[in-house]
Order: sequence, then structure tokens, then C-alpha cells
Amino acid sequence: AAASRHRLSQLCLRTVICGVIKIMIYDLNAKGLLCPLPVLKARKRLMSLSSGDILHIMADDPAAIVDIPHFCAEAGHTLLDMLELDQGRMYVISKK
Repeated sequence: AAASRHRLSQLCLRTVICGVIKIMIYDLNAKGLLCPLPVLKARKRLMSLSSGDILHIMADDPAAIVDIPHFCAEAGHTLLDMLELDQGRMYVISKK
């Protein structure tokens, strides 16, 4: 849990830095959704974002650990981080 909090602190620091250079950060709560819904909702949300914007996805679907990185690789987005939290995993994606 301490490592997760430390990584979350690092993520918050990156978020502040990104905000200074006009990159927008968005959140998507996909908890409780099962495959393929977390990826479908992420794809839909990313379509409305600008290049370089960041999307934080909270998901607790066990398949998301494979599906979201695969989606990013196929679509050309960058998976910046995956954080294991008490309430699930947070995926941090930068739109291509």
C-alpha cells in the first residue's frame, strides 16, 4: 500500500507539471464494468480529447490489465503508468 501511495504521489506531481504546460487531465471511472466495456468507454472518451491529453482510468476488471495496454498499443496511445490501488487499478494514458 505504501508503494502505491508513493507512485500515486509521483503521478500527482506529473499531473501538476502537465497542467502547467496546458495538457488536460481527464478521469474515467470504469469500476464495476467487465470486458470489453472499460476499453470501449476509454476509446470513446479518448476520441474527444486533444493529442497529448491524459486520461486516468479506474478499473477493477481483471481482464483490463491485458486489454487496456493492448488497446493503447493498437491505437497508438501511450500507456504512461499502471497503479495498483486498494479500489482497483489506475491506468494513465496519453492520447496520441
